[in-house]
Amino acid sequence: IGSMDRFEGAPPQCDPRFIFPEAQSIVGLGFRIHRGLLRGIEEGTYFAGYPAMGYASINDVYAPLVLREVGNFIEDHGYEAVLYQNTSVRLGCGMGRAVGPGKPRPDVFLHFRIAAVICGMGEIGYSKLVLTPEFGPRQRFAFILTDAPLEPDPLFKGGLCDRCMLCVKECPAGAISGTETVKVTVAGKELEWGKLDERKCAAVYQAGTPEYSPFMPEEVALVIRDLVAAGEGETPASCPADLWGYLREHFPYIRRAWESYHHPAALCGARGCIRACMIHLERQGKVKNVFQGPFRKRRPWRL
Repeated sequence: IGSMDRFEGAPPQCDPRFIFPEAQSIVGLGFRIHRGLLRGIEEGTYFAGYPAMGYASINDVYAPLVLREVGNFIEDHGYEAVLYQNTSVRLGCGMGRAVGPGKPRPDVFLHFRIAAVICGMGEIGYSKLVLTPEFGPRQRFAFILTDAPLEPDPLFKGGLCDRCMLCVKECPAGAISGTETVKVTVAGKELEWGKLDERKCAAVYQAGTPEYSPFMPEEVALVIRDLVAAGEGETPASCPADLWGYLREHFPYIRRAWESYHHPAALCGARGCIRACMIHLERQGKVKNVFQGPFRKRRPWRL
């Protein structure tokens, strides 16, 4: 639980106080990504489980049900509950027009990772993912804004991310800078993470790279290779203006993923930001979710 004053200084477009000005508290809910959902990608034999059950099922099925039940509890006690799931129509259509002076353009887009920090759930690692003491990088989030005067939890003290830089080394897109960082201050606490090339991340997250994507058509491989090799801000001649539409049209596995469970294929399998980080944190004994054996049991595959 976080207090709404911790959002002080946030850009209006990301400030949930514009959604519910009378809100006093934000309630964070975390939903684990089962380690086993990464197993098939680790072995190179089953890629659908992670995006279907680790993304779509959490964001669009389970989390909304839990949000509803917690929201019922809050509203049964006479307080409003604004349920905020991990999805956004705005990502597909752009922002709307501000309805009045001083108001941001809808929809206000809650920064989930900052919100998780504000709720005291964890820290932002160098990868820009939230790391929690329970599961490291393996969770997704949902939130509730409420006017209930709840006691806020303290901010997480940190200590999970040791800047091992394995997320940088193992990211197949080369999307996380090893030298440039982004710094923001939240509730008096400075947060810092590696600068992310969001275009490379989003493309390779869906398609993978030719070395780690068994379903990739050759024409798409040419585009992805050029994109990964491009410098910051450069647009290769081979890269379509609507890259996401191109991938959906020309990459059958991605298209079927959208049609089957309304989510990208996630063929990258979070190789650096989740898998490499998870393996490192587990080896160090920093996460509470302990397993009988290590995750990586064999030499990683590569085409």
